[in-house]
Amino acid sequence: MSVQSWTYALVGLSFALYISVAIWSRATSTGEFYVAGGKVPAVVNGMATAADWMSAASFISMAGLISFMGRDGSVYLMGWTGGYVLLALLLAPYLRKFGKFTVPDFVGDRYYSGFARVVAVVCAIFVSFTYVAGQMRGVGIVFSRFLGVGIENGVLIGMGIVFFYAVLGGMKGITYTQVAQYCVLIFAYLVPAIFISLMVTGVAIPQLGFGATVSEGTYLLDRLDGLSTELGFANYTGGRKSTIDVFFITAALMVGTAGLPHVIVRFYTVPRVSAARSSAGWALAFIALLYTTAPAVAAFARTNLLTTVANRPVADMPPWFAKWMETGLIEFTDKNGDGIIQYVGSASELTNELVIDRDIMVLANPEIAGLPNWVVGLVAAGGLAAALSTAAGLLLVISTSVAHDLLKKSIRPHITEKGELVAARIAAGFAVCIAGYFGINPPGFVAQVVAFAFGLAAASFFPAIIMGIFSKRMNKEGAIVGMIVGITFTAAYIIYFKFVRPDLNDAAHWLLGISPEGIGTLGMVLNFVVAISVASFTPSPPPEIQQLVEEIRIPRGSGEAHELEA
Repeated sequence: MSVQSWTYALVGLSFALYISVAIWSRATSTGEFYVAGGKVPAVVNGMATAADWMSAASFISMAGLISFMGRDGSVYLMGWTGGYVLLALLLAPYLRKFGKFTVPDFVGDRYYSGFARVVAVVCAIFVSFTYVAGQMRGVGIVFSRFLGVGIENGVLIGMGIVFFYAVLGGMKGITYTQVAQYCVLIFAYLVPAIFISLMVTGVAIPQLGFGATVSEGTYLLDRLDGLSTELGFANYTGGRKSTIDVFFITAALMVGTAGLPHVIVRFYTVPRVSAARSSAGWALAFIALLYTTAPAVAAFARTNLLTTVANRPVADMPPWFAKWMETGLIEFTDKNGDGIIQYVGSASELTNELVIDRDIMVLANPEIAGLPNWVVGLVAAGGLAAALSTAAGLLLVISTSVAHDLLKKSIRPHITEKGELVAARIAAGFAVCIAGYFGINPPGFVAQVVAFAFGLAAASFFPAIIMGIFSKRMNKEGAIVGMIVGITFTAAYIIYFKFVRPDLNDAAHWLLGISPEGIGTLGMVLNFVVAISVASFTPSPPPEIQQLVEEIRIPRGSGEAHELEA
């Protein structure tokens, strides 16, 4: 069977599985739609959380980033993994004990303010739409290459699938669908990694192959350094980012992870606070399977790519090269007319003839390595599983923010449960359409867009949640002003350098040398400073709110959580 036939078969089977699970687990109440009734077992929730968190950025783009950036790409590994630990230790158990449906629910009740709730809703929607843009781009890339359809049509197909199980099943349907998606994506990631590790190093475990020798006693990374410098690239194991920018990007990704609303809401789906802690541990174990493999996949992909394409006539390239060129994600410009892929020009001014989109590295890796066609199709199905699982979680955040936090809690408090459920499904439908637009017209490559979302979450939600849990003195005035200042500053900085003045987007013009990907850390600091300052000269929270904070912090990990409210 051809690559396309295998892809159609495997993607079709996976989609049928997702739809069947969604029908079996469809939501019949707002509790099931928002938090799956709070009855999901810890192991199941851990697997669903891993799928929700490991988006297209993790599956498709992260290893591609490390392939291109070398050591500098480690910020994504450290930031996203460290952030999940931060979430599990500092936030998940306490928020689960609070027992509300959404992050804006927590903000609104903890800060005893409808306006605080609305600000949190706006932040949640803004962050979620920024994040979902990256997922839909990932869907479009997979469809355009492996299923022979354009990126636009690929996004539309993905929209239809997500709409079906997110709108029909809500959190209950999404949870069990994400369990299936995790199984697909992790199998699809590990199988080619094991194959290629055996081919390149003779070691079956990719994590060990990453530090193994490849030929004549040469270590893989030494070989990769040599290939890179010979062809005019920077040393792979060296770094070009400044220390301050590496720190700020890593911190933004860490606290952004801990503030992402679609991840936090997963801990409301378990029956007990102790189960929230347990599911966080299970999720970290499931996530580690992919994240410890990613550096090896990146090194294997870059080694095979450079060995395959460097100084080779384009007419002699394997079929995969032409297929990816058709998508526009590989571009070859023969600047000296000799038909050979190379750097051209003088030694002091070399020009690259080949441009490769970093988002294709994981997807193209099996083809570059010459693996069987079924492995190529499996990777395509895994990439779609990663993108769709996170997109569904994000769309649910958007729909619940609109239906529960705006409509139920602010505009129409007496709406029936059936009316609220209908409103949530309508909001999810609109959200799918907007997400599709961003997928067709993305503001950047997948991991970059996701990094922006993490920065926005770090600058807005994280301080409000942390201070809401651990500070009885923090009041509504401080939290509201802090969130507004944090997300406004961060969004303005990103928009300025990425869209208004992209010509100035370099270290010489950045504030303190901090890139747009790392500015969320500074936005978070501003949020904390402004919130604490405002709270210091405004009235303290009411006694009942201070008592609520005290109750949230009491470490009764094995006790029952507060009852969920409709």
